[in-house]
Amino acid sequence: MSKPVAITMAGRRAANNQIRGPQSALTDFLASNNISAAQISADYERRQREARRQQEQESTANGESIDQKDDEERVETAAQKKKRKRQQEKTLAKIKESKDYKRQKKRKDEGSDGENDDVAWDMYTRRKPLPGQLENCENCEKRFTVTAYSKTGPDGGLLCTKCSKEQEDQKKKDQKSKKQAVSRDKRRHVQSNLLDGIVQIGSRTLQELCIKEVANNIHEVEEFGDLPQSLLNRLSQILSRRRVITSRTLELFLRPDLETIDIYDCGKLETEDYIKIFSVVPKVQNLNLRNAGQFKDEVVDYIIERNVPLRILQLEAANLVSNGKWAEFFENCGLRLETLKLSWLDYSMDEDTFMCLIRHCPNIKRLKMKKCFRLGDVALGVMTELRQLEHVSLRFPTATTPGVLADLISSVGPGLRTLSLEGFSDADDDALSMIHSNCTQLSKLRFTENDCCTDVGFASLFTNWSNPALAFIDFSSNRSVDYAVPDGPEDPVGLASGGFEALIRHSGSRLERLDISSCRHITYESFSRVFDGKQQYPVLKDINISFLTKIDTSIVAGMFRSCPELIKVTAFGCFNVTEVAVPKGVALIGVPNAQDAIVQEGEVDADVWNGLTM
Repeated sequence: MSKPVAITMAGRRAANNQIRGPQSALTDFLASNNISAAQISADYERRQREARRQQEQESTANGESIDQKDDEERVETAAQKKKRKRQQEKTLAKIKESKDYKRQKKRKDEGSDGENDDVAWDMYTRRKPLPGQLENCENCEKRFTVTAYSKTGPDGGLLCTKCSKEQEDQKKKDQKSKKQAVSRDKRRHVQSNLLDGIVQIGSRTLQELCIKEVANNIHEVEEFGDLPQSLLNRLSQILSRRRVITSRTLELFLRPDLETIDIYDCGKLETEDYIKIFSVVPKVQNLNLRNAGQFKDEVVDYIIERNVPLRILQLEAANLVSNGKWAEFFENCGLRLETLKLSWLDYSMDEDTFMCLIRHCPNIKRLKMKKCFRLGDVALGVMTELRQLEHVSLRFPTATTPGVLADLISSVGPGLRTLSLEGFSDADDDALSMIHSNCTQLSKLRFTENDCCTDVGFASLFTNWSNPALAFIDFSSNRSVDYAVPDGPEDPVGLASGGFEALIRHSGSRLERLDISSCRHITYESFSRVFDGKQQYPVLKDINISFLTKIDTSIVAGMFRSCPELIKVTAFGCFNVTEVAVPKGVALIGVPNAQDAIVQEGEVDADVWNGLTM
């Protein structure tokens, strides 16, 4: 009795001493749930037989019996059979070389420890039918022979030839629709940017592409590094337009070695952010902040305390700085100031504060005061004491006396290089006469929104004027406002034909930008004589003729011929411009009736357009 026991124990010991490799997760799962791989295999084969039997029955019902197919196969020649086998072997080799096949094979080799795992893997993996087999189409359920070029349907099944072609046609149609939608969106975006005057037409430079990419991913940028001031300024313009200048993005523009800071939208900055500018950049000399609503007295105190060496200061909408603090700033920092540009100050700059500015800032060469609602005749009168002025830009919302403005021009005119007077609607021909008599170094002249000066006064301004030809002229909205007489009185008011032709005779040879929008009393005959295609204006690049309803297609075509360097023509409200061929390098803006008929013969050079719009 002891011997059989010894044999049994030896068998058990031998069985226990067997070395087994690691089992896969699938094998452990099958064993723990008492699932037999052999039983799975048997069930799988049984289902396959039933499926084949069902397919044979369906084929017989459709007139496609297996026997008939066998007969057709038996009658094929030996060469055809050999060719078919060779084709199948090539297809199989191609399948075995595919990445999916190799990946699945590697996964089975690494994760399997026996034949049972292979069987289970085959059960849970859906294999595509091999070429030459029969399959039902996923869409129409029609029986077809699988080839190496059979397409896959949306749900993973195979498609017949007809459904495959329909699917490819639908894909091409969807791609075309998507491309057209993208083109429309791109055109709309380009036109929107074009109206803002900040983008170029044509292909972008590599630098512009890099700047745009940085702007698109600004929240992931940690620092700009040692970018030059020109690129920092361009990034500030783009980010300000998108209104994404915050406390975090502001830090990207601050470096201790900088002397110029330009932020064009400070709407999301707080008072502490302005103080941070001067703490990080203590040597800043040129400061330009737009929409600076939170620029308060505390910031001015910090500037005075740290003795920041500001020479150029431009602030917009800094309404929370009190009059007393402005006076203190001028007293402490006024001697260094050379340029001061303030705009949209509702009640924080009165005439007493402005007199303090005149008294303590004698070295100012450039002065710009726009939309300062508490300034008027007193400010114009004391401004005559600034003898070093070279650039003046004024726009006072309150009414002023014509004689006071004429005295100012008479006093500071001899040293002026640019003069901009906007909205002085009560100024008369005396102001134009003072410009003619005293201003002899101007290169830029803006005189807009006036309905008192006459066409005779404008013609006299440019007749025998000792000032060199101007490069920039803006006479927009100088016209009669009596809408009961749309053509104006018998003696023209505002810029009319006589003044326009005198302007062209005087400055046409050097004129680069011309704005005569809303000067509606200039006649069609005058435009025809000026832009006849024979007279040439060699450096004229930008013309604004908006709301001049007399202008038609022939006048615009004459502009193209007379201005060989023309880049931009703005023509809003010119409804008689209907069909025009735009020359290469010219952008025609604001002509709704002509959009479908415009023939664009070229694109604007990117560098030229950037120089025009900056």
